[in-house]
Amino acid sequence: MRHVPDSERRARLAIRHALVPASWARGPEDAARAVVALHATDAPSVHLAVWARTRDTTPADVDRALYEDRTLIKQLAMRRTLFAFPRDLLPAVMSSAAARVAATERARMIRDLERAGAATDGAAWLEKARADVEAALARSPSALSAAQLRKAVAHIDIAVPGRSGEQWSTPQILTLLGAQGSIVRGPCTGRFPTTRPLWTLPSRWLGGSVAAVEPSEGYRAIVQRWLRAFGPGTEEDIVWWLGATKKTVRTALAELGAVEVSLDGPARGWLLPDDLDRVPDPGPWTALLPPLDPTVMGWKGRGFYLGPHQEALFDTRGNAGTTAWAGGRIVGCWIQDADATVRVRLLEPVSDEERSSLDTQAARLTTWLAGVRSPTGYRSPAMRTTTP
Repeated sequence: MRHVPDSERRARLAIRHALVPASWARGPEDAARAVVALHATDAPSVHLAVWARTRDTTPADVDRALYEDRTLIKQLAMRRTLFAFPRDLLPAVMSSAAARVAATERARMIRDLERAGAATDGAAWLEKARADVEAALARSPSALSAAQLRKAVAHIDIAVPGRSGEQWSTPQILTLLGAQGSIVRGPCTGRFPTTRPLWTLPSRWLGGSVAAVEPSEGYRAIVQRWLRAFGPGTEEDIVWWLGATKKTVRTALAELGAVEVSLDGPARGWLLPDDLDRVPDPGPWTALLPPLDPTVMGWKGRGFYLGPHQEALFDTRGNAGTTAWAGGRIVGCWIQDADATVRVRLLEPVSDEERSSLDTQAARLTTWLAGVRSPTGYRSPAMRTTTP
């Protein structure tokens, strides 16, 4: 059995994820493909993830890909998380991960509507909401915000208590319709580092409906891209990342002819059958990654690059803050001070060369941000407490 030690996993991570200069991506689209898709829940992270993987890309270049060329499409999918997907992956995503999220959310909302007495038939209520929202968007000459849709469609101006005490309202209804593919996130009235998305119809934003594929085909395509970018990974890694069942993942692995490999420790991983060659060490490298970066969030088993820093770098819900990397391992985080200067905060000692390289990365990011502060709701304990 082919053995892939942690050192090679870190080398693969560096090269496949475009984190070393020799492997930097050519633009936002290639940066997204390098990690399957970019996390987009935290709006600035899309731009910052592209910055970390390219040489001369600007925030305007990322906006172009998202809102002008539309080569990156924001879509709710795996683990009910918003991603910016390369457009060619959208059919696979919509038929599999997004459809699974939509089905789960729809069932929950039907139960809430009927339990709260807001509807005797929750399914019919949601179907009317879909039809009314689509009609409102079809009538409007431009995309609409959630507030505008709430005014245009009185039916969805509602607050429904959930089982655990929280309430959901218009935004969650639109999120469900987006997961179903009935509507899509379109133009944005804000620019980096903020976002104020508008909703529109797929026919207007994408030029037509998303092609339908079989769910098994969609899952197979996503797992294939994950293995190319993140492999080797364990079955548990893929199940967690994909937000799917073990049966779904095992079927995809079998259809792809994935090859089982041994890893350091007792776990077994998987690689694509044409990706078994050893990957050489790319040499010294450093990187500064944003909150929820795909590289940080790509595996459930993170020991080979995270070390003992889980509690310092993740919040209680499992969301990662900023991270600083040296030689394929996370060694700290980064913050912006009061004058928007990026500073590295270390959680463990590094060599003088690595510290110098991290400081160079921080200066490069400070220049790129040009005085813009990048607000985020994902601040890890290390970002709040560690001394620079």
